[in-house]
Amino acid sequence: MEENDLEISTVEMHTGGEPLRIITSGYPDIKGDTILAKRRYIRENLDHIRKLVMFEPRGHYDMYGVVLVPPGSEIADLGAIFMHNEGYSTMCGHAIIALGRYAVDSGLLSTDVSRSSVGEVPVFIECPCGVVKALVEIDEGKPGGVRFISVPAFAFGLDLEVNTERFGKVKIDIGFGGAFYAIVNGDRLGIDVRSSPKNDIVDAANVISSTVKSQVRFHHPDSEELAFLYGTILTDGNDMFHGNPQEPTANVVVFADSQVDRSPCGSGVTARIAVQYARQQIGLHQSRVFENGLVGSKFTGQAVKETKCGEFDAIHVEVAGNAYYSGKCCFTIEKDDPFREGFILK
Repeated sequence: MEENDLEISTVEMHTGGEPLRIITSGYPDIKGDTILAKRRYIRENLDHIRKLVMFEPRGHYDMYGVVLVPPGSEIADLGAIFMHNEGYSTMCGHAIIALGRYAVDSGLLSTDVSRSSVGEVPVFIECPCGVVKALVEIDEGKPGGVRFISVPAFAFGLDLEVNTERFGKVKIDIGFGGAFYAIVNGDRLGIDVRSSPKNDIVDAANVISSTVKSQVRFHHPDSEELAFLYGTILTDGNDMFHGNPQEPTANVVVFADSQVDRSPCGSGVTARIAVQYARQQIGLHQSRVFENGLVGSKFTGQAVKETKCGEFDAIHVEVAGNAYYSGKCCFTIEKDDPFREGFILK
């Protein structure tokens, strides 16, 4: 295909303020027998398309997107490969919430869906981390809120001590919620996730991320392609469940290349609950509100079932939120455009 013939269509959504650019047509053929193989193929052969749709002038530094692929799993309705400013993630909760609603609206499901009654429609989405079950609320024939059940989530490490140049020795937790996150109380770094300037939050999170990447060796029982740190979650330290399901705990998630999640982060909430459960700070079916400290958007989350993931004691986590449409786009490219593949300003 000539560059001047390239035309990529998207549906634009957001969940809790975090954007999701769903590529609906125009993406080149993706090779690979499994979802992880497809992710590798895209990364190695089609990364210029990611830059085209994520970067300026068509996107921005904190844009997030997904390309839909045929699932390898027999139980899945669709496959999803997520993309951001640095590359391709293994899980994305805010995207799952949006894709659940989109799948019902657009007729992507493999079975007929009746919208004439009140209830929930299951949507099985294969992600690089595994198959995630989304449940889309149907009210008077229209999709509403969405909740999803995570892949096995677990505490990878508790009270791990890392030695940073800026903050000295810092104790952190590491949780897996479809992706690995370092989790630290912002107070330990002089950060208030509700009031500190965004740049200060990003700088502090980046110190933790870079330090953990250099000092901690990751492992995942299912695939070593999942064994990397995706980001850092700075929290308000309010981890203990006190019995009030409406009492929020705030966090800010900084992932990929200093990208700031506008939502509370679905996979990040999953990782936080996995750590809280391992610390006995929350029990099964104790629902909590998780709030983005900068934006104020909210998800609810709870541990719903114990399980195992290799040698790790794990749980399945339910996360719920709402996604909304914000538009549609059709992107083109001209061969003589000096910025045809995009650029980034931090």
